[in-house]
Amino acid sequence: MPPLRPAQLDRTLRDRVAGGAFFFHGDEDFLREDAASRVVAAYLDPATRDFNFDQVRGADVAAEDLASVIGTPPMMAEHRVVVVRDAQGLSVKAREVVEAAAKAPPQGLILVLSAVIPSASKAKFYDDLKKHAVSIEFAPLSHDDAPGWAMETAREELGYELEPDAARALVGGVGVDLGTLTSELKKLAAYAQERKRVTLEDVRAVGGAIPRQDRWEWFDLIAERRFREAVAALPVMLDQGENGVGLVIGMGGVMLRIGLVCAGGPAALERELKPFQKWMARRVGPQARKWTLPEVDRAMEELLRTDRLLKSASLSDRQAIEELLLRLWAIERPARAA
Repeated sequence: MPPLRPAQLDRTLRDRVAGGAFFFHGDEDFLREDAASRVVAAYLDPATRDFNFDQVRGADVAAEDLASVIGTPPMMAEHRVVVVRDAQGLSVKAREVVEAAAKAPPQGLILVLSAVIPSASKAKFYDDLKKHAVSIEFAPLSHDDAPGWAMETAREELGYELEPDAARALVGGVGVDLGTLTSELKKLAAYAQERKRVTLEDVRAVGGAIPRQDRWEWFDLIAERRFREAVAALPVMLDQGENGVGLVIGMGGVMLRIGLVCAGGPAALERELKPFQKWMARRVGPQARKWTLPEVDRAMEELLRTDRLLKSASLSDRQAIEELLLRLWAIERPARAA
């Protein structure tokens, strides 16, 4: 069956199919575990949970034992849930048991399989699970995805609006570990109490380790052509652990988004942004008005030049990025230059 996006899982669970298999895969452990927990909560009756819930790990379970667990019918309930974590560790025979159950699930069985598919794996096992199970990939979130994920989680799970600046500062402080982010979002909910909007000041008040220079604010300086401020803040960025190549990649993303707006308007950007990045569109529109498409092309050439310098020359990261910022600063529209 066609793979689902993670956001579609709750809608699928509300439909409460009679039985079947779920295949959650990808490198983001927190989201895979969260998805498995949602399935368990949707199908298990708390009163009979002890009779109808089994959890095993792929490398630890024998094929015969797994077949027995899967083949056991629900007791005093409509459904029975079996969760197989680390499914990539299943033996050949155990994989055959799982594939058979995914293709033709026993009455009332909800089989949840969680796995990290080895890189470059061509095993038919995973393709078959994607074909016969409800399949969702949970890839790690990038830094650009994480603020949007935090805003959506705050809204849908905790009932408050997390302002974009607050989300960016939170991610800048704690990183993209989703378990840690979730814990911080819950702290903010407790702090805000009945208020339905959480601000940057709230994040600061709760005591998160907010960096001295927010990386997204720094990229905003580039987008808004405030190069004097960007040069001044560069040492702080580098002191916080940023590196030249990472900054060039980040600026490349900024200029690509601006270029999309310059070439096709805000709608063109909306179509290309990933789900957790849609919030960026409101910021990029005003920034794009400060650029023309030829200027964006020039900026991308300068970014490529700096990327090559960083990988081949003896310049330090600070020297290379300072030179880049000065060269970007020198890109002027004819009317402005006159």
